[in-house]
Amino acid sequence: MPQGLPLSYLEAGETVGGTPLLVLHGLFGSARNWQTLAKRFGERRHVYALDLRNHGGAPWAPTMSYPEMAEDVLRFLDDRGYARAAVVGHSMGGKTAMTLALRHPDRVERLVVADIAPVRYTHTHAPFIAAMKRADLEGRTRRSEVDSQLVDAVPEAPLRSFLLQNLVLENGAFRWRINLDAAGAEMDSLIGFPDLGDARYEGPTLFIGGSRSDYITPEYEPEIRRHFPNARIAMIPGGHWIHAERPEEFAELVEGFI
Repeated sequence: MPQGLPLSYLEAGETVGGTPLLVLHGLFGSARNWQTLAKRFGERRHVYALDLRNHGGAPWAPTMSYPEMAEDVLRFLDDRGYARAAVVGHSMGGKTAMTLALRHPDRVERLVVADIAPVRYTHTHAPFIAAMKRADLEGRTRRSEVDSQLVDAVPEAPLRSFLLQNLVLENGAFRWRINLDAAGAEMDSLIGFPDLGDARYEGPTLFIGGSRSDYITPEYEPEIRRHFPNARIAMIPGGHWIHAERPEEFAELVEGFI
C-alpha cells in the first residue's frame, strides 16, 4: 500500500514526457486558485495543480502535518511514474514543498517557494477558522448571507471572498469543502515547521516574497540559507497572496526560473 493520500488536481499543458511542474496552494486555498497561472506555466511544462489534503476535492484526514502532506505529494508522483518534479508552493503549500525537498531532495528538480520561510510564525489563522465554523449555513441560499456573518472576524472584503471560495452548494445546501476541524486542530503544526535537523536541499531554489508581507523578512534569511544554500530571494511589491495580487510579475519570475 502506498503511503500518503490520493490527491485531486487540475492539469494544464500538452507537453508529454519531461519533468512536470507541481503547484501547491496555501491554507484555505485549492488548485482552482491557480488555474490561470497553471495554464500559463503549461506552455513550458506539464502542470499539475494539486488539492492538498482537507482542501478542495482532496480526501479529508484528521491530521495534516507537513511530513504527511509531503508524503501525499510523493505518492502523487509515484502513482504517475514521475521520478522527480519542479515544485511551486505558496504559504502552507510552500512549507509542504520545502519539506518534500528536504526529505526527498532527489525527487525535486527545482523549487519555488512563495511568501513563506522554513520557520515558526507567531500569527495564526485560528480566528478565521472559528468564524467559519460559527457561521450558520442552515437554510442559507446566497453567499452574501454567509459573507455577512464573517464581517466582524474578517473585515477585509477580498479576504472574505477568498475564504468563501470554500463554500459549496450541494443539493440545495451550503457546506464547507475545507476540513475546518482538522485545520483548527493542526494550526500549531501549520504555523510551525518540522524539525529536520541539518537537512539541506542544494537544488535550484527561488523564494518570492511580498514586500508588504511579514512572511519573508531579513531575520529569516539565515534559516532559509541553512536549509537551501543555493536559494535566490526575490521580492515583489504586494502582500502575502503575491501570486494573486501581482500575477504578471510573479509569473515572469517563475517562468525565468523553471
